[in-house]
Amino acid sequence: MATDISEQAPRDKAVRQLKKRRDFYGHLLIYTLVNAFLVVIWAITDLHGFFWPVFPIAGWGIFVVMNAWDVFWRPAITEEDIQHEIKREQEHEHGHG
Repeated sequence: MATDISEQAPRDKAVRQLKKRRDFYGHLLIYTLVNAFLVVIWAITDLHGFFWPVFPIAGWGIFVVMNAWDVFWRPAITEEDIQHEIKREQEHEHGHG
């Protein structure tokens, strides 16, 4: 039974990561479809005018990049990170207490 518990934490972490990845791909799909639709509207209404879709593309694109960083490149929190933060908080409390 201990094996089941010890395997649950890595499994939960993997499930969370898979969900984040799936959510990111959904976000990316919506971003692409909505912005493609805006570009089509621009092309139909004022092809030679100012390319105004650049604003939602760039603005929303910042959030897509931040989401991608969180899903694919953000370093995982390790036990060492947690212990370091606990120690830092304890030192902060004792320094001002």
